[in-house]
Amino acid sequence: MKVLLVEDDGTLAEMIARALRAENFAVDIAADGLDGQHLGETEAYDVAVLDLGLPKVPGATVLRAWRKAGRQLPVLILTARDGWTEKVDGFKAGADDYLTKPFRVEELIMRLRALVRRSTGHATPRIECGAVSFDAQTGVFELDGLPLKLTALEWRVLECLILRKGVVIERGDLTEKVYQGDVGTDSNSLEVIVARLRRKIGRDAIETVRGRGYRLTAAAPS
Repeated sequence: MKVLLVEDDGTLAEMIARALRAENFAVDIAADGLDGQHLGETEAYDVAVLDLGLPKVPGATVLRAWRKAGRQLPVLILTARDGWTEKVDGFKAGADDYLTKPFRVEELIMRLRALVRRSTGHATPRIECGAVSFDAQTGVFELDGLPLKLTALEWRVLECLILRKGVVIERGDLTEKVYQGDVGTDSNSLEVIVARLRRKIGRDAIETVRGRGYRLTAAAPS
């Protein structure tokens, strides 16, 4: 899962990003509305966390610009204000959920997972594809009912694939969702990550669609 975090409080932004990365999320941070609007319009994200009280461009204006540009990613707004009018304005601008500061980061993580799960068409948290299962609310993968140990990059790739199981994920889209603005080294290239996953969940579970990308199938482990 790749998250865009638009928050001008540097200490809070780093605290949130650290907690999200500990849960295997990829995170890009923008410190003002201008940078946040640009990233949201030009990069691919699964979900955004958007503060309403931003410098340069207000959060609600950023959100309206994203929606006008056709960006349909789920957006959770943050506000230090507890007034209902600000929340209503946020929802009118196109928000999907909100949290009022201060909040517990554990709640933020659960809300983000729920937003991404629903946006990919899954009504219930447990998602299964062959021998692989994923609890989208806790972020835990299992293989044949046993916990599956994954690196952060492996987790991100497999999460993208299982949330859209049976659908071809374009290689470029998958790469964008896995990395957080850093350039992958040879050892962490997408092909290497997929090869490691195949060794863990079965060679035929991840199908290569030549010239396009990858698809998670219900093939039995081999």
